[in-house]
Amino acid sequence: MILLPAVDIRDGKAVRLRQGHFDEETVYADDPLEAARSFVEAGARFLHVVDLDGAREGEPVNLHHVERITRELEVPVELGGGLRSIASIRRALAAGADRVVLGTAAFTDPDLLDEALSAFTSRILVGVDVRGGQVAVAGWTRETQVRGEDAIRRMQQRGVTRFVYTNVDRDGMLEGPDLEEVVRVSEAVRGRFLYSGGISSMDDLHALRGLRLLNLAGVISGKALYEGRLDVAEGQAVLDPRD
Repeated sequence: MILLPAVDIRDGKAVRLRQGHFDEETVYADDPLEAARSFVEAGARFLHVVDLDGAREGEPVNLHHVERITRELEVPVELGGGLRSIASIRRALAAGADRVVLGTAAFTDPDLLDEALSAFTSRILVGVDVRGGQVAVAGWTRETQVRGEDAIRRMQQRGVTRFVYTNVDRDGMLEGPDLEEVVRVSEAVRGRFLYSGGISSMDDLHALRGLRLLNLAGVISGKALYEGRLDVAEGQAVLDPRD
């Protein structure tokens, strides 16, 4: 498993939201590049970048920051937020993203999803953001009537093999992951997935590692890293394979 620090960009700054609410924002760095750099210097092997402005606007807004991060730092980056057309996906990849996360578009535009999977294959992940047990879309402003595990099964029927699963209710709350939920998600996923939501400590990483889920490829954390509750290098050491 790999630990992916989250760099969420809004209004040109690195921020974190509480439970996906845009009016509950904490700014952690005035420059997203410096936030990303601090994680890489601490030992991060991969970065999870979210264009929060793009998620609300429906079109990427912060690709220039993505370009700066990928140009300056020698680690792969995955990008989500506002990627709702093939053109925007191409722009994100051209900006240096190693892979992209489709959220709203994956649920509202099946033709786009099919085209993206055909054109970019393993560089496409689908983001399953769950609030109150239901998938949330449009920058977490609208809930659907679809449960997370059911959404995963439907997406797999269309050929999706990689997912980012986020428990929005726990996001930014530092209350730990829902381990039973992680197991349910693992049982639904036939490919690989990343988990995000509530990671707060080394104990949480030990607990996730202890589940021994072969298809859990990584864990995304933001607030715990920014606030020093979790160390990148030590966290990665917990998740690394053991003899």
